[in-house]
Amino acid sequence: MELSFYKAMLDYLYDGVYFVDKDRKIIYWNASAANLTGYSSNDIVGCYCYNNRLNHVNSEGVLLCRGELCPLAKTLQDGCLREEELYLQHKNGHRIPILVRISPIRNEENEIVGAVEVFSDNSSKGHLLEQLAQFKELSLMDPLTGLGNKRYVEIELSAKMNEMNKVGRPFFGVLFVDIDHFKRVNDQYGHDIGDKIIKMVAKTVQNSIGNMGSVFRWGGEEFLAIVNTHLQEELVKVAERVRVLTEQSVFRMGLEEIRVTVSVGATLAELKDTDETLVKRADELLYVSKRTGRNKVTATYSNE
Repeated sequence: MELSFYKAMLDYLYDGVYFVDKDRKIIYWNASAANLTGYSSNDIVGCYCYNNRLNHVNSEGVLLCRGELCPLAKTLQDGCLREEELYLQHKNGHRIPILVRISPIRNEENEIVGAVEVFSDNSSKGHLLEQLAQFKELSLMDPLTGLGNKRYVEIELSAKMNEMNKVGRPFFGVLFVDIDHFKRVNDQYGHDIGDKIIKMVAKTVQNSIGNMGSVFRWGGEEFLAIVNTHLQEELVKVAERVRVLTEQSVFRMGLEEIRVTVSVGATLAELKDTDETLVKRADELLYVSKRTGRNKVTATYSNE
C-alpha cells in the first residue's frame, strides 16, 4: 500500500501523532496533532522538536525539549518505550496537559532511525464532567431534597409536551402534591424539623412513583410528579399510592412520632394542553382535595 494511505489512516486517529528522524527533525504531523496544538503540518514539518514550538514542560515547569531531559531524545538513544505526563504549549499560548507515549522506529538492521510520539489531551475529563454536573445541580436541583427544582420540571414538561404533539397522542399525566397543614409543623417543631419532614415526604413520593416517572420539588411543601401513563385508572392508582405511603411515613424525634398527610391533584395531559393549562388544572384539583377534607386524591381527565 502507498504511504499516503497510511498517513490518511493516521489522520483519522483521535490522538496526535508525529514522527521524528534521528536528529529529531519532525517529518510527519497528523491532523489530530494539528487540532490539539493549533499548529498545522506546514507550521511543524521540517522543524526540530526542540526549536521552541511545543515547549514540553513537566508539572514543575521545567523545560524538557533541550538537553538530557527530553524523553524523545532518551528513546532515540536507548530504544526504550516511554510514557509521561507533560504540558505542551498551544499555538495560542496556553498550556495543555498531555499524555505522551514514545516508541523508537527501527530499520531492517534493527538500528534506531527515528521515533514516533503519540500524544493525547490529558485534561481531567472526569473532573470536567463532575463540574458540569455540579453546575447543573446548582441550577436545576433542589438542594434540600435532591429532586429537580421548579425550573427543571418546567424544562421536562416542555419536552414532554413537544413529544406529545409530535406523536399525536397523550402518554403522561401529572400529580400536584402538597403537604397538609405544613405550617403547623413549622410552628410547632421549627423549620429544621420542617425541612426534615419535607425530605421524608420527597423520598416517599419518589419511591411511590418509582420507574413510572419523575418527581420534582415545585416549591415550599409542594411537589409535582410526571407519571408516564395514558390511563386514568393507573394515574389515580399511583396518586393513591403516594397518599397512602406518605400517611404511613413517620419521622421520629426522640419518643415523639411526627406524621403528615398530603393532598393530591391528578390529571392526564391532553393534546390541547399547554404547560400552563396542565399545571393549572392539576393545581386546581389539588385544592379541591384541600377544600374537601385533605389527605385525598382528586382526579380528572379533561379541562371540561
